[in-house]
Amino acid sequence: MARVKANGIEIEYETFGERSARPLVLLRGLSTQLIHWDPDFLQALVDRGHYLVIFDNRDVGLSTWFDHAGLPGLAAGSADLAYGLDDMADDTVGLMEALGLESAHLAGMSMGGMIVQAAAIRHPGRVRSVTSVMSSSGAPGLPSPTSAALAALLTPTPEEREAYVEHTVRGQRVIGSPGFPFDAEREAERAGRAHDRAFHPAGVARQLAAVQAHGDRRDGLAALRVPALVVHGSDDPLLPVEHGRDTAASIPGAELRIIEGMGHDIPREAHEEIAELMAAFTKRAEGR
Repeated sequence: MARVKANGIEIEYETFGERSARPLVLLRGLSTQLIHWDPDFLQALVDRGHYLVIFDNRDVGLSTWFDHAGLPGLAAGSADLAYGLDDMADDTVGLMEALGLESAHLAGMSMGGMIVQAAAIRHPGRVRSVTSVMSSSGAPGLPSPTSAALAALLTPTPEEREAYVEHTVRGQRVIGSPGFPFDAEREAERAGRAHDRAFHPAGVARQLAAVQAHGDRRDGLAALRVPALVVHGSDDPLLPVEHGRDTAASIPGAELRIIEGMGHDIPREAHEEIAELMAAFTKRAEGR
């Protein structure tokens, strides 16, 4: 892993594959770090012709934290937010610039998908294509999370390592994919590594405030003229499938793929299917 200065902050990142391959920048969701990407999924994307860039979003992992800004207030959209999704979109393009990438395919899951959408709206000339996975357009009136999923998202995170791991595994079981096996041991191991690397719940609160404040992106999405792929699980309890359908409907010419049985994660058994979808899409986008 390495670190660069970009958009006024420091960003921890890692790359995989041949530099001459199709550049694909992957963005994680709320609270998660670059180590949450499954190595098998990354390898599947590399094997299908991608040069991958992964990184820690601001306020998580080993990228710059914003503790000086304090915790966000209850009023989403208030002027005293530490940063917004547009800032995180600019981080993404700033990282590309620091790595010498004039343009790239962008793909993000959950909050990462929202950042990818914002980056394409703000920097259309730098984005070869958009892949939005288990994300949302931010449109009002879309279905809310289930009560169990909302509780998993908002329950305070315990600081002690063992309690944190148990809390994380419980949450993943709630928001994960009911149509695929749940690997509690794998989730516990990953949670432990994340806790050891960077435990930072205050950053998660600021990220969540940025998501809430960004609001409806449909007008910006309607103006996009870049290829777009929307992937969503049929059984997502946190951002129900209607969020994916609305995102695809908001982007001219967007492709929509619903993965049966998938929740708010990328199950190991779906790695090859999703990697193949993304690779075929970025290859088509290169030819346009």
